[in-house]
Amino acid sequence: MIPGLLGFSRVDGGRGEGLGWSGPLRSQPMRILIVGGSGFLGNELVRQSATDGHVVAATYLTRPGTAPGVDWLPLDVGDRTAVADLIGAFSPDVVVNAAYRQADWVTTAVGAAHVAVAISGNGGRLVHVSSDAVFSGKAITYAEDCVPDPVSPYGAAKAAAEAAVQVIDPTAVIARTSLIIGDDGGSPHERLVHSLATGGMHGMLFTDEVRCPVHVCDLAAALLELANSDRAGIHHVAGADAMTRYELGCLIAQRDGLDPARLPTGRRAETDVPGPIDVRLDCVLTQGHLKTRLRGAREFVK
Repeated sequence: MIPGLLGFSRVDGGRGEGLGWSGPLRSQPMRILIVGGSGFLGNELVRQSATDGHVVAATYLTRPGTAPGVDWLPLDVGDRTAVADLIGAFSPDVVVNAAYRQADWVTTAVGAAHVAVAISGNGGRLVHVSSDAVFSGKAITYAEDCVPDPVSPYGAAKAAAEAAVQVIDPTAVIARTSLIIGDDGGSPHERLVHSLATGGMHGMLFTDEVRCPVHVCDLAAALLELANSDRAGIHHVAGADAMTRYELGCLIAQRDGLDPARLPTGRRAETDVPGPIDVRLDCVLTQGHLKTRLRGAREFVK
């Protein structure tokens, strides 16, 4: 048994075996594994899964999360044997892979392949979290059938992860998302806004970099809903509003009682920061299959 792994008996929630995924799961509690569970999105996935009464395990690289009633398991997704052993021991019905490190190809790309190989051999369901960074921004608005054309190392790693998952497990869901925001300043972008507004760090918010921010609760609910469906392939799961990082920063500052006038601005086009400038995910098709409503930031940042 993997160290720290609770000795739960396996629950067969009516799932298909191998690649023959047979559709909805929720007739009884599932065994859900959140890979990268200690991150911002991972913590919300853990919280919602546990609240829904599922048996939940979550992995971490450096330190475990704090959610109670969850089995926190150390895992380096770059270690193929460790990934296979953990998934084999826990025997999940569903794995949501939210693990990534922007400067680490092995974690983001190779690790995703390790997870896909392990879960396909175990007969479970995979939801892989990807990013709008797989696009260059040349087309501005991207539908789900658009071919990735990354312009940054992180985007290239995410695109490679998508390709690996599609080949290894054609029944997996690959969910591309955008900037993830919460309610209490816990996301990376919210922390950046707070630091800039209070003079805690130097930097700027770009007035020309456009994304479709999504609320972490909406995103987690949508991912779990997709896990509980017979959907497969690429899905876009982002917020309804396209806006600049600066506009989003002003909304966050106003919400949190900070002065938006203190936020320094600049243009990404005038820097050498790699990555796309204007990327807008078209989520119409995916939203049509979801009960979860993907709100826009102008609605949820209040």
